[in-house]
Amino acid sequence: MTLRRIGNYDVLILVSLIWFLGKFVRYLFPPLFEPLQATYGVSNAVIGAAFTGFMIAYALMQFPSGAVADRIGPVRVIVAGASVAGLGALALVVDSPFAALVAAMIVIGAGTGVHKTVAVRLLARVYPARTGRMLGIHDTVGALSGIVAPAVVVLVLSAPPSLAVLLERLPGADWRVLFLLTGLAAVALAVAFGLRIPGRLPADSATEDDDGLQPGALDYLRLFRNPRFSAFVLVTVGYGFAHNGLVAFLPLYLSRGVGLPTTTANLLYSLVFAVTLAQLVTGELSDRIGRFPVMVATLGLAATALVALTALPGVGAGTLGAAVVVAAFGIGSHGFQPVRSAYLIEVLPDWLAGGGLGVVRTLLMGAGALAPVVVGSIADVAGFRPAFALLAGSMGMAALVAGALWLIE
Repeated sequence: MTLRRIGNYDVLILVSLIWFLGKFVRYLFPPLFEPLQATYGVSNAVIGAAFTGFMIAYALMQFPSGAVADRIGPVRVIVAGASVAGLGALALVVDSPFAALVAAMIVIGAGTGVHKTVAVRLLARVYPARTGRMLGIHDTVGALSGIVAPAVVVLVLSAPPSLAVLLERLPGADWRVLFLLTGLAAVALAVAFGLRIPGRLPADSATEDDDGLQPGALDYLRLFRNPRFSAFVLVTVGYGFAHNGLVAFLPLYLSRGVGLPTTTANLLYSLVFAVTLAQLVTGELSDRIGRFPVMVATLGLAATALVALTALPGVGAGTLGAAVVVAAFGIGSHGFQPVRSAYLIEVLPDWLAGGGLGVVRTLLMGAGALAPVVVGSIADVAGFRPAFALLAGSMGMAALVAGALWLIE
C-alpha cells in the first residue's frame, strides 16, 4: 500500500528531483565566485555579468518551453531540458579558459530554464485539487538545493586529506567534481523521467483544450490587456530582481560588506534555503484563505529583511543577527513562490496556460538576470550596501503593488 501511494506521486517526485538538480547547479556558482575570481582574475562586475548570462539564457527559455509544451506535451520538453543542462555541467569538468566557462554557464541556464514553466502547469493538471500544496512541495525540494550547494562547496574547497587525495586524481580544479556529479545525475533523471512519466499522465493532462484551440503569439500578448494581470506581472518582476540580486551576491556581501569569515558567509547563504519548508505552509495556506493575503505577507517580510540586511553593522557584526535577517528573507521570498505560481495558473486560460506562464516567467527571470550585473557594477563603484538598498526598494515595490491588488480584488 505504501509503495502504491508513492507511485501515485511519481510525477511530483521526478519533477521535483529534476528541479532540485537544476537549482543545485545554479546555486553552485555564487559560493564559487571567489575561487572563480582567483582562478580567472576577473572583477565583481565581470563575474556578475557571467552569471547574468546564465540567468538571461534561463529567462529566454521560459516562453518557448511553455508554448512548445502547449503543443507537444510537457514530457519531451522536461527531458530535453534536463539533458542539455547535464551536458553543460559535464563540459565544466576539464580545465578551460574563462570564455568556455561562460559558454557552459549559458548552456546550463538554457537547459534548466525550460523546467519550471512546464512543471508548474503539469503539476496543476495532475493534482488539480491540491495545486498550492503540490507546488509548495515542488518549490521546497528545489530550494533545498540552496542548502546543499553551499555546504558541498565548503566541503570540497576545505577537503580533508582523504578527500583531497581523491580530488587530486580528477582533471582540473577541485570544484569541477561538483559539475561532474551534477551532469551525470541530470542525464540519469532525464532518462528516468522519459521512461516513467508518459504512461502515468491522466487523460486530462492533455496539451490542448476540448475545442482543440492552438494558441498564437498574439493570444499571449493579449493577456496584458487586463490591467490586473499586468500589475501582477510588475509584482513578479520586482520580486525577481530583488531575489536574484541577493542570491547572486549574498556570500560576498556578508564577507566583504559585513565582515564575516568566508566560511560563515557561505553557511549563512545556505540558511536562505534552509527555511524553504515555509513554502509547504504558504502553499497550503493559500489554498485555504486565498492567494493575495499570503503573497502580501511574504513579500512584506522579504522587503523588511532586505532593509534590515543593508543596516547590518560592518566588521564585527554578530553572526546571530545576520542569521536572523537572512532567515527572515528566506521565509518571505520562498514563501511567495508557490502562491505566485498557483495564482497565475488560476487566472490564465487553460489553452494559454503553458505559454502564458512562460511569458510571465520570461519577464520575471529577465529582471532577475539583470540583477547580478547591476549589483556587481554598483558594488564596484559604491560598495555593496547601496546595491542591496536598491534590492530592498524593488522588493518593497512588489509588496505595495500586491497589497493594492488585494484591496481592489
